[in-house]
Amino acid sequence: MHRMRTLAAAIFAVAAAFTFPASAKPPVEAFAALPAMRGPQLSPDGRYLAAVQPIDGRPGVTVYTVGAPPGTQPAAVRFTGWIVRGVRWVSNDRLMVVGGKTDEIQRDLWTIARAVLMSPDGSNTVRVLDNIPSLQFNGSGAAIVDLTIDDPADMLMALGARSGGYYFRRSLFRVDLQTGAGRKLNVGGADTGWWLTDGRGSVLARLDFTDNPLREHLLVPDGDDWREIASEAADADNGLNIVGIGEDGQGAMRIVRVDGRDALTRIDLKTGAQTVVYAHPSRDVDTVVRDPWTGLVVGVSAADGAPVYFDADRRKAQAALQKAFPGEAVFQASETRDRTRLVAVVDSPRVPATYYFVDRKTKLVTEIMPSYPDLTEADLGEMKPYDYTARDGLHIPAFITLPPGRTPKNLPAIVMPHGGPDAHDSLGFDWWAQFLANRGYVVLQPNYRGSSGYGRAFTEAGLHEWGLKMQDDISDGVLKMIADGIADPKRVCIVGASYGGYAALAGATLTPDLYACSVAVAGVSDLAEMLADASNDAGATSSLVSFWTSRIGDLRKDADKIEATSPAMQAAHAKCPILLMHGENDTTVPIEQSEIMADRLEANGKPYSFVRFKGDDHYLQLAETRQVMLTEIEKFLEANIGH
Repeated sequence: MHRMRTLAAAIFAVAAAFTFPASAKPPVEAFAALPAMRGPQLSPDGRYLAAVQPIDGRPGVTVYTVGAPPGTQPAAVRFTGWIVRGVRWVSNDRLMVVGGKTDEIQRDLWTIARAVLMSPDGSNTVRVLDNIPSLQFNGSGAAIVDLTIDDPADMLMALGARSGGYYFRRSLFRVDLQTGAGRKLNVGGADTGWWLTDGRGSVLARLDFTDNPLREHLLVPDGDDWREIASEAADADNGLNIVGIGEDGQGAMRIVRVDGRDALTRIDLKTGAQTVVYAHPSRDVDTVVRDPWTGLVVGVSAADGAPVYFDADRRKAQAALQKAFPGEAVFQASETRDRTRLVAVVDSPRVPATYYFVDRKTKLVTEIMPSYPDLTEADLGEMKPYDYTARDGLHIPAFITLPPGRTPKNLPAIVMPHGGPDAHDSLGFDWWAQFLANRGYVVLQPNYRGSSGYGRAFTEAGLHEWGLKMQDDISDGVLKMIADGIADPKRVCIVGASYGGYAALAGATLTPDLYACSVAVAGVSDLAEMLADASNDAGATSSLVSFWTSRIGDLRKDADKIEATSPAMQAAHAKCPILLMHGENDTTVPIEQSEIMADRLEANGKPYSFVRFKGDDHYLQLAETRQVMLTEIEKFLEANIGH
């Protein structure tokens, strides 16, 4: 989406002068295509720009030479078998590419991550840590600890490595940027999980994790030994939650509850004293912002808010960008080491993420590329807040997207609960929701209780409420749309993925009279089976089991409630057609969850269809998967609630 801007009062001038004609109904491919650009990264000196871009329907890597003559072709690198997750410059002339792959190991599916290093032209490609035999026993071999930015020859990475006999310990390796070979630099303790450094190669602290009971420990070097300066229980939502080192190199930053909301706090590495660095007045701190070259924490982002930077120069750059793009969300996606040039991403509900190159010296902003070039604002629906009150009085933040060109009255409606459930929807472009709106459906996205971002009390209100009050919140949003005359009560479908897929199946089986159809993508259907799988994979005393038990309930103590809220166990109550869709390589929610649901629906004579995505996982990373998904959903909706 290219647009010309006249910004006489803005600090930056935007150089872009291209338009595309609007289409009343773009083809499925316009929405289902992988983003034309994702995660663009400038090299430290700003000479190159690397990004994840689709090549033959799969994520590939493209490297551009900044300032090259028009018509210069970028280097494009395909990855067969692996799905590219992201790129990161580790020096001016070496790029690290991280990929994921799902393999069957001892009859179970496991997703592993590996990294390769390459030159900007795609040559001299080497696998990282390939000389370390222990790599084969690690789920990830792509964990950068420190770029050691002043040393262009090496970086520091963490890997679980054999240390005497059959014992594995999280060790620190110095990795040669030309060969990818690793050399062991430091061996952790028996319980070490991560290392904290100053961004220039010096170890400042480490994190250890112990069990029985689960506990997290922060230790700092003390001569030839280590000294503990902080420790907390690490079950469920507890723990130190260390997110990095602060800019001064003297404190460990953590996200922890302060007055009922997640805030950024600091632990002094010398004294252990703790102070609050940033707390939002009404939202949780969502993520931290890091310096791309040192990894030090330089800011935060609160739910639904712009980034907040701690230093004046970054605040100045952010203020300039916000003036240049009023009314839209704008973020700094990448920057050169001297901060004179950066890549900004601009996003709003009707403007899919568009990337811009910013030269702070010349104050010129040049559009690089929109992520969905075949969509125009006219194709997309208006998205706006649509908060409501649940039946027990709890305020539910929500968003509604109206179909473009249609009067919001008595429309066929979709309620689309998000995944997680510890996540939240916010104002911004959503390719799935906008596709449904473009096809004539009003789309409701409720942040039901249990969602993150709205304070600890709101999250805790969803504990042990799967299929109960959490489901009521979703139902109450549907009833609100009906009461307001927006939705046709006979033409409502519930659609979702992951936890949203669970909610879609729960809607069809626990509140069967409310919905005319249900679509579940990678949905959980058997809660007991899910909890048992987590215990088998990670151990009964693991933090994973502790977390899911806190959300769903105890497998034994709450057995009756778990069965009553498992859609597969309640399949006999379903009345509407159900569409099941699932990736065969999904290791987050195994495809067995959809297979169990299909078997129960079949046994009870209920109408359903089941679409399997070959070669894809939980996150729909292939263009073919997305196209099949949207095509099947469009046909399914047209048959059941179409106009």
